[in-house]
Amino acid sequence: METKFITANGLRFAYLEEGTGPLVLLVHGFPDTAHTWDEVRPAIAALGFRVVSPFTRAYAPTEIPKAEDYGADTLGADVLALIAALGEESAIVVGHDFGAGAAFAAASLGPSHVRLLVTVAIPHPASAVPTPRLLWAVRHFFTLSRAGAAATIRAGGFAHIDELVARWSPGWNVPAGETDAVKRALREPGCLEAVLGYYRALGVRPPKSHRGRIKVPSVAFAGTTDVVAPEAYERARSRYTAGYEIVVMPGGHFMHREHPAHFIRELSRVLAPYRA
Repeated sequence: METKFITANGLRFAYLEEGTGPLVLLVHGFPDTAHTWDEVRPAIAALGFRVVSPFTRAYAPTEIPKAEDYGADTLGADVLALIAALGEESAIVVGHDFGAGAAFAAASLGPSHVRLLVTVAIPHPASAVPTPRLLWAVRHFFTLSRAGAAATIRAGGFAHIDELVARWSPGWNVPAGETDAVKRALREPGCLEAVLGYYRALGVRPPKSHRGRIKVPSVAFAGTTDVVAPEAYERARSRYTAGYEIVVMPGGHFMHREHPAHFIRELSRVLAPYRA
């Protein structure tokens, strides 16, 4: 598939695109790339949508920003700028992992530009309760923000990437080659060091764009074997004011790749009312 390029929020973004119709933006997380949506993108395009999956800031072949800026507000601004650069007033935004954080921020910063918010594997950040179990589950927030994290990830041919995927989706028998795309991206000069800036940008307290209530219709996908239990999504219900559905999925953090047919079926159902 052809990789396209567009300038948004001062950066040159690479992206993959299929279909025509209302815009659906699929935003990836870590450790991942736009290719995480390779089964989802054509299936949703076939329903009558224009589906775009960008490589988020610093993920090759997207440009690395000159100044380190990976906070949630910036990631949300990227989403809104991409919608505008693609020639649209609004979009359905689907975000996984850090992509979900970007999607939450976009819905908070520009609610009129987000027709529907779909988040995958991340409950509303303001609902998080720092229990010992959760802190252990997200210990990578600390380890990946430290000096030397890049060397740890590169060791053994990027074996740590596979360890992280296995940890977050513990029931998934990960197919051979499943993480090849992200390893290719991270091997590009400067990419890995830049991408770890996402973790260095995390603070103890959520940024302003993650503290308010979500004022657009929203759907949250929760995996039954993810490190964050589905109960956390129910606890987040008070953060939404315009409709909120929880879709409980089999699988872990990478549920959309672990059970793609099930995920596509549920996402198709959620998106059906928004077709042109």
